[in-house]
Amino acid sequence: MKTKSIKYIAAAMLLGASMTSCESFLDKPVADNYNTENYYTSDEACISGVNYLYNSPWYDFQRGFIKVGEVFSGNMYMGSSPYLNFSVNGTDADLINMAYSLWSEIGHCSTVYESLKNATASEKVKRQCMGECLTWKAMAYFYLVRTFGEVPIIHNNSDILASGEYRTAKKVEKADVYEYICMTLEKAMELLPKEKSTTGHIDYYSAEGLLAKVYLTKAGVSGQLNKDDLQKAAEYAKDVVDNSGRTLLANYEDIFRGSKNISDESLIAWRWTVGAHWTSQNTLQSDLAPEGFDENGDVWGGWGGPSYDLMLAFGVDPKDDPSKRINKDIRRKATIMMAGDSYSYFWRDHTMKNGNKGFDYLQFWYDKNYNKAATGLCQGPCGGNNVKHLYGNNADHIAETGITPARMAYAVATHILRLSDVYLVLAEAKVLMGQPSDADALAAFNAVHQRAVPNDVEKKSLTFDDIWLERRLEFAGEGDRWYDFVRRSYYDVESCIKEIKAQKRNAVWNCDTAYKTYFESGVWNPAEIQYDEDTAAPNITAASFTLPFPTEDVILNPNLGSGATPIHVDVRSTYSY
Repeated sequence: MKTKSIKYIAAAMLLGASMTSCESFLDKPVADNYNTENYYTSDEACISGVNYLYNSPWYDFQRGFIKVGEVFSGNMYMGSSPYLNFSVNGTDADLINMAYSLWSEIGHCSTVYESLKNATASEKVKRQCMGECLTWKAMAYFYLVRTFGEVPIIHNNSDILASGEYRTAKKVEKADVYEYICMTLEKAMELLPKEKSTTGHIDYYSAEGLLAKVYLTKAGVSGQLNKDDLQKAAEYAKDVVDNSGRTLLANYEDIFRGSKNISDESLIAWRWTVGAHWTSQNTLQSDLAPEGFDENGDVWGGWGGPSYDLMLAFGVDPKDDPSKRINKDIRRKATIMMAGDSYSYFWRDHTMKNGNKGFDYLQFWYDKNYNKAATGLCQGPCGGNNVKHLYGNNADHIAETGITPARMAYAVATHILRLSDVYLVLAEAKVLMGQPSDADALAAFNAVHQRAVPNDVEKKSLTFDDIWLERRLEFAGEGDRWYDFVRRSYYDVESCIKEIKAQKRNAVWNCDTAYKTYFESGVWNPAEIQYDEDTAAPNITAASFTLPFPTEDVILNPNLGSGATPIHVDVRSTYSY
């Protein structure tokens, strides 16, 4: 925990609540000054006071979110990144920013929650906003415990600042942290409305979906699966599936378009803005898209991209003849750009060689008439590039959101809990309880799978491996895969180690040569495309599934060190809301 950031939080809290107005997440900040005693005096002020919890405190988490979730897990290749070879230490900038961001979110949520208790707004809106604070607080702790393992519990900012214990706070056992998250979400559900949100705000079923996923993860934390926790995960997930009023979007690709920022599929999301203030915006396109992808000179991510191992999981290979490639799973193209691919929702103001408007992957690299910034060199390190988290160019962003993006600033939501996740939580919990043919589990799994592979026959019985692969393909690129490994490592760490060591995590050489020849002549010759077999598998151990605290935090508070013994806390008798 960044002890210096706790002091920062106390001051920053007085700035945060005016960041966005109640109408949407896209408005500019309120200019006038205020304090928490006179601010929360209306429904509008209360809603405005929680809106910024959906973006600004999470800003510094974005880059590490991808590196931990996707590079660690083997879904993404990023050259010499320490997240690729498991050499991350406590001085890593992205790790430090992740920790800062999470504690910042917790601090903001706690302070806004306490301020709302004395609000003079309607009881309905007051309760709704307090429930949103607690859900975001629980989400931040969920990331903390899965990333760093045992962490301190900071229940109330004022108490810890008054006591000075922020320099001596002790780590709490993982099981107790999970219990605290569950308690926090239970209170959130008590406060939140069951009516489906149409504004992108968290509602009852958003919190319940998260609670289902928390219980699924908590179930294995002792080293053996706890059937009671699995049963709760299944029950909460089923309630969301049956009673939330939500359905899966028919078209998988639509989930990630700006026009679908708010949809049934999105239970919890970072809801970014443009122009309100720095840190309120999405910047992931800069890290994930190839140079020249937009007009703003702010993209440099082409030399990283989806891994060869992920391509093989989707059943494709950069050696495949693009004109004959079989894309059985529609999620592949929505996740990985490859030779032969085109997209109507990117570069819609450009004309491809087939006469249609849109983005052509090979033309982007090799045709200067189509792309003035074409380098003549395909950067994709494994023969492909990222699709998710990209908005395209200015014309695309305006068409999808109605607003113009800026340098390193756009407003496409980052979905961190989707409805399909809850469907697969239900299926996984049932299978882990020994119910592979359970009707609810089958219905949930088949709904997710058949959206992506419509011609596949329905499953009549499920295995854990079915769900394990489905989760990878459904959420690839979304920052979640490493946390699947963490959940499984609690009770089956050897399987996790074995899988990661067997992955094809290295680069694929000479794709550019084959791609350029194919683009210029139509002749496909993949003979020179080679996977890097020389780079050794990462040295991963059971300890690899817990990241170190930032070194500067451990110096300030030695109780956070890897050798410090965590304490047991009887959460429900110690804390209350």
